[in-house]
Order: sequence, then structure tokens, then C-alpha cells
Amino acid sequence: MKRNQTQQTFLLPGGLSALLYAAGCAQMPSDASPQSSVQAPMEHVIVASKPGMFCGWPANNGVWTWNNGKEILVGYESGDFVEKVGHNIKDPVRQRLARSLDGGRTWHIEQPEPFVGSSGPVQPAPGGIDFQQPEFVMRLIGNGYGPGDPLGSFFVSNDKGKNWLGPYRLGKLMDAPQLQGMEFTGRTTYLTTGPRSCLFFLSARAKVNRTDRDKSFVAETTDGGKSFHFVSWIVPLDDPYRAVMPAVARLTDGTIVAALRRRSPVSETESCWIDAYGSTDNGRTWSFLSRVGDTGLLNGNPPALQAIKDGRLVCVYGDRTRRNMYACLSADGGKTWGEEIVLRGDCPPDKDDDIDFGYPHLIRNHKGQLLAIYYWSTKERKEPHIAGTFFDPRSIH
Repeated sequence: MKRNQTQQTFLLPGGLSALLYAAGCAQMPSDASPQSSVQAPMEHVIVASKPGMFCGWPANNGVWTWNNGKEILVGYESGDFVEKVGHNIKDPVRQRLARSLDGGRTWHIEQPEPFVGSSGPVQPAPGGIDFQQPEFVMRLIGNGYGPGDPLGSFFVSNDKGKNWLGPYRLGKLMDAPQLQGMEFTGRTTYLTTGPRSCLFFLSARAKVNRTDRDKSFVAETTDGGKSFHFVSWIVPLDDPYRAVMPAVARLTDGTIVAALRRRSPVSETESCWIDAYGSTDNGRTWSFLSRVGDTGLLNGNPPALQAIKDGRLVCVYGDRTRRNMYACLSADGGKTWGEEIVLRGDCPPDKDDDIDFGYPHLIRNHKGQLLAIYYWSTKERKEPHIAGTFFDPRSIH
């Protein structure tokens, strides 16, 4: 990923970038303080990699588990690797799936047909979807994040992603008064709430003056995917900062916590960051909980979120300025967070290139381990590839 402009970095002693705190997420003062981090034992695996190929962006594509996390399915995108301005990937970009049957230790690649980019025109959704069918999965597609309808579309599978139906329209969702004049930029994040009901955590931006001002919202279906309605904005629409790619987790008391990717739409010298918001009424209203961590300059990086059995929350994110993948934990439902844990930091120290990595998913496998899945590159394996890092939350206090 080559630069097309000068990038300013601001590093503190020990190689840590400045952390700018946002008061209520509405403004960022100029004073900065260091953010500490700790090391922990990690084990890395390769999920998907091929010489001459770029593999990336699992956070856009969905992750699903079965058998208490022994079987894992994750989506990603791939294309020929070529060094150029922007992401080092050449069209056509293809949608792929990687599956593990042993909790993330070994993986094999699947190329289902039809699927995103290889299917026919978008059709009206037939409804009748059983969101709680044990082998059900769904893939949502936003404008610019896979071939599909500019108003949004989705695929469904009832056999763990081996065969897919779609693409289907999201009903008349984008005709909602709150979304008129906007384009759909959502990715794959949803929570099932019943056999015929589901919450979707999506985003949209204005069709004009669209410079990274996306905002996340909640939509819902209660009739098996035949119709969809707008529920709420997670961050107020008049908030001046970008707020996209929500990663969500439901706590034991029913609270939904959403971690959001945040950035200034006009400044490339302000650090990007992750915020946490909470809802106690099933996504109808939201309140700010905390600033989770720093994700570096330019466009930042999205979060992954997981609630674990001991009641804590774990958030994973990348920082391309500090060139690390991080995790941090919260013991109070996302109100406060512990020190950053360095999951990985062995990307090549190339001063001429922007390091292109991140976009994580986070799952818990059948052995109680957490597995962060993201894209990465190393000195030995320069092409970005899908990687995973195992860590045990029971050893982190």
C-alpha cells in the first residue's frame, strides 16, 4: 500500500503514538498522553495465504461458529497482489470463505457459487427466513464493499455457508425518512433475536459531500427478512466524526455493547480511535460508554468485540501507525478498559509504505481460547494474508 501523500506521525518514548481523548466523542482536545501496553504469550496461525495474492478485510465479510467454536467460517476478499497507490490488490476482487473444523488450527478455502460477485441480479427478499436455524448464516453487502445493489443486499445459507441464496434486497429500508438521500455502506454484523426477528448493525452516508462521514445505525426485521425498518442511530447524526463498522456483543443482562470505528473526516493529523456505546433497550437508544483505544492516523482500523464467559468484554483492533494488533479487556460492560495487550507486532518496518493490515474478527473456540482473525504481512510473507492469533483470556487479569 504505497503513499500518495506525506504522512505525519507523532511518536512518544518507547514508540507509542499520542492518544487524543474525545470528550463525549464530540471533540478532541490538543493535549495528549501516552497509552501503555503489555506483552502476552501468543500463538499465530495462517488462515488463508497464496503467493502472488492479496487476501484481506475479514471484518467486512462475516464470521460464524458452530459446535461451541470448534467449527469456524470466516469471509475475506482476494485478488492479485500488485504494488500501487492504495491497497496493493488488482481487480477483479473475489469473495472467499475459509473454514476450520478444529477450533482455528487448520483451515481450508471454499469458493461457493453463486455468491458475492458471481450471482445474478438482486431480487426481492422472499421472507420466511429462520434466523435461529442451527446452520443459518447471512452475508450483508454495502455499496463499495462487494458487488451488489447500491441500496444494500444480502445472501443467506442454511447449511453453514456451503450453499447460498440471494442476493436479496433489504426491502425498502433505504426509503426510511432517516436514510433518504444516503447510500448504504453496511457490512456483516447482526444479532438474532428470534426465529423471524433480527437486528442489523449497519451504516450509511450522504451521496454528496460523502467524505468519510458514515454513521452507524440499527435496522430490524420481524417477518423473516421480508421487510426491514430503521430503529436508531448509534451515534447522533450531527456528531462531526465518522462512526462505522460496529462490532457488537450482548451481555448477560441483555445490554448490547457496540464498538465503533471513529475518525475525523477532515484531518489526517488527528489519531483515529475506537468508541464503545451501550443500549439497554435492544438497540432503541444508545449512550456513550468509553473510548476504547487508539487506531492511528489516516483511516484508522475497525474493532472486533467478544463477551467471554467470566463476564468481561474483549476488544481487538489494529493501529497502522504503531504497527501492532492490540486487545484490551473490560470488566464493567465497556465503561472502562485495561491496558492494551500487544497481539502482534512483526510487520515489516518499511518506512516508505503504509502498512496494510487489520480488520479483525474475534471468536472463542471450544477450548476457551480467543482467536483474533485479521489480515497481515511479514518480511517473509510480504503479500497480505489472513492470519490468526490465539490468546487465552483466563491468563489475563
